[in-house]
Amino acid sequence: MTLKTIILTARPPFLMLTPMCVFLGFGTAVNSHTTVSYFTLALILIGALSAQICSNMLNEYLDFKSGLDLATIKTPFSGGSGALPNDPGSKQAVLVVSLVALATTIIIGVYFIIDVGLAVLPIGIVGVLVVVTYTPWINKSPWLCLIAPGLGCGIMMVVGTHVTLTGKHAVLPWLISLVPFLLFNNILLLSQYPDISADKTIGRRTFPIVFGLPVSNAVYALFMLSAYSLILIYVAKGYLPNLSVIAVSPIILSLISLYGAIKYAGNIGSKPLYMGTNVAAGMLTLLMLAVSIVYSEKV
Repeated sequence: MTLKTIILTARPPFLMLTPMCVFLGFGTAVNSHTTVSYFTLALILIGALSAQICSNMLNEYLDFKSGLDLATIKTPFSGGSGALPNDPGSKQAVLVVSLVALATTIIIGVYFIIDVGLAVLPIGIVGVLVVVTYTPWINKSPWLCLIAPGLGCGIMMVVGTHVTLTGKHAVLPWLISLVPFLLFNNILLLSQYPDISADKTIGRRTFPIVFGLPVSNAVYALFMLSAYSLILIYVAKGYLPNLSVIAVSPIILSLISLYGAIKYAGNIGSKPLYMGTNVAAGMLTLLMLAVSIVYSEKV
């Protein structure tokens, strides 16, 4: 059961968000007319996936150790994978693999610092800090908990990919990274709704716990509208090609999720449609955004 448990605790369905961010950073690098090294791009992807795997597995290990895993109701998009409660003997293996994944990310990061320069160092430090502190500390602060997913998986990955591929900072990746920042925050925000009661038992202070679901719904709506408005503004200003307007179309999925959040509140976990459209909106938006940038540069 150990191998199956390790795979499940890595949360494979959510790992697709990482390549989307790397692809978006690749797009901004192409936009800057940089000759991209595909070896470097492959290493970036491995390092980013390793960071996400570490975050997911470490979260699962710590939630099991604290007893939270036994208190949450599992759904496809919340409450953890449920793998460790079904196979508690694998908890040390999960911890070891998570630490190996973290070490892999750090080793690749050190290589990039040597190869590219110190421009990547601050990004790497922030990324690692988000990974290792999310479950033990960040979850105690509603505001940090609200923005940590978008900061680590959105801004740091997009900007980090661009800087590593080009060797320098630029305005465009920082601007564009605000889109995954907002959408990824929404992905985790909605996934916290079904876990409110269980999270309270171990002292977590997530945004929905502290401020309630009506305020959380308002924040979800604000983040959603801001993300898609930014795309339109960037196109109007010429920061993005006209084709990038296609990346606004997944707002329909986000609106469906918002409807579900308002209608079902803390019971939204029993309605996977609304949770699934939330994740799909984030992934499709980034994919369309990245494809539009790369395609417009190639034609």
